[in-house]
Amino acid sequence: MSEFLSMQIPDRGYLLSPILPVQGIGILYAPRGVGKTFAALSVAVAVASGGAVFNWRAPMPQKTLYVDGEMPATSMQSRLSSLVGGMAIPPQSLKNLSLITPDLQPCAMPDLSTPNGQAMIEPLLKGVDMVVLDNIATLCRTGKENESQSWQAMQAWLLDLRRRGITVLLIHHAGKSGDQRGTSAKEDIMDTVISLRRPREYAMAEGARFEVHLTKARGILGDDAKPFEANLITEGNALHWQVREIEDVELEELKRLLGEGYSIRDCAEEMGKSKSAVHRLKRKLEGLD
Repeated sequence: MSEFLSMQIPDRGYLLSPILPVQGIGILYAPRGVGKTFAALSVAVAVASGGAVFNWRAPMPQKTLYVDGEMPATSMQSRLSSLVGGMAIPPQSLKNLSLITPDLQPCAMPDLSTPNGQAMIEPLLKGVDMVVLDNIATLCRTGKENESQSWQAMQAWLLDLRRRGITVLLIHHAGKSGDQRGTSAKEDIMDTVISLRRPREYAMAEGARFEVHLTKARGILGDDAKPFEANLITEGNALHWQVREIEDVELEELKRLLGEGYSIRDCAEEMGKSKSAVHRLKRKLEGLD
């Protein structure tokens, strides 16, 4: 133990601060149609370019591989083009981002929950700092989703990638309960678990608007751990993210309800919060006025 404690082990640092450390393993999940692929692509572009997404920033450009398991190639091209335009990415940074998408492959996408599937992707991992796997349902097809034993082969591979210095971000679906679908054993080795949730008041016409919650966050404290709302804004052919604190959204909603004559009790019921929580928001709203 004394020998171990005296070792000079370098700090891990971050690929995307503060949520994805070097050699980190993270999972981002959401219900269907919320916008998780837009979010995952934005993370990949930020890491590859040394840029920023949401409240997170990449300290420097890193070589990134994005493995897509289900999207049509034309949709991926359109989304990436719009995101790169909206994020103002220098063209030279795009060389750090590589994409595998099903339509452009000569055969079916590999099953990464099997040794053969992992071996197929292995040559493409040379020199890669981060790999994004979008998503578990389409890229990990062996075994039963609800059985932890079925996840063991995939878990062993992820830990091997970590040992080799590769950061992994997995994209996954949420189940009916709102938690990530299948066995909770997936989260055991994760440094970061990111949940995207529909806002309580949401219309389909709004597109990708969701709340970002960190449900597991090793070493993330204070304001960095607070949930926030992200909204994907279209301007011409470009897409960019608008970020607001959840409390700011709640204050705006409370101001509207009070202006319409709602009582505190009615506001609490409408907002799905306790009366005491609404009272606290009202005091803060009065302070802002």
